[in-house]
Amino acid sequence: MLFSEVLDSMQPQGEGWTAQAGEDWTQGRSLFGGLQAALCVKAMRAALPGLPPLRTLQTAFVAPVPPGAVRLCARRLRQGKSAVQVEARIVDGEATLCLALGVFGAARPSAVRLAPPPPAPAQDPDARVLPYWPGVTPAFTQHFAMRWLRGGLPFQGARQADQLIEMELRDPAPLGEAQVLAFADVIPPIALSWLDKPAPGSSMSWMIELYAERFDHLPPRGWRFDAQLVAAADGYTSQTGTLWAPDGSAVALSRQSMVVFA
Repeated sequence: MLFSEVLDSMQPQGEGWTAQAGEDWTQGRSLFGGLQAALCVKAMRAALPGLPPLRTLQTAFVAPVPPGAVRLCARRLRQGKSAVQVEARIVDGEATLCLALGVFGAARPSAVRLAPPPPAPAQDPDARVLPYWPGVTPAFTQHFAMRWLRGGLPFQGARQADQLIEMELRDPAPLGEAQVLAFADVIPPIALSWLDKPAPGSSMSWMIELYAERFDHLPPRGWRFDAQLVAAADGYTSQTGTLWAPDGSAVALSRQSMVVFA
């Protein structure tokens, strides 16, 4: 299934919703975290039609979300004049598998305006491509193309703390906030590139801030992610990064807490 097809599969069920996601969207035992977050945001908008643009999203990956039927619920926590805070969960019975808190905010007049400067052009004819190897690389990566313009691929023993990755989503559907969430979560933990042999790694929590209100005018290719490994110890890592649209504009700021089992 394409990314957009998984999103479109979400249907009301009882007091929540159910979506269908196949094995091709897994990373290890769980569904791709960017897809989990995107489904949570779609459930938020289904619960409260007319929400303003998404400004921030905080996600806790509590337990593996298996492929198949994904059950979601959402509720409003608070609504003010401009901002609305909404909670969504992926659940299995009474157990919470993924918990997301979204803050949606309408635009307001402000004397403060600052945009991150465009990144320097980066072209590397020797850029390394992450291939899709069934049974080796996560299944969901078959839906993306990724080229490393700076930094090392996973398990290459490249002890470099920063990476620059060019990305493409293999889906012809128009882009929206859901696809931006996927782009911002698609890269592997940078710490995996420090290792010289395969080992599992996963996200524990993730926070993303969106700078733009619409994305449907942008193509699915030519996206870039500048990522930095900020700290790592005792199997836990922190990394941050900026997502850049193909037109050079900054789209999102991401920060993740991850665990590496090595």
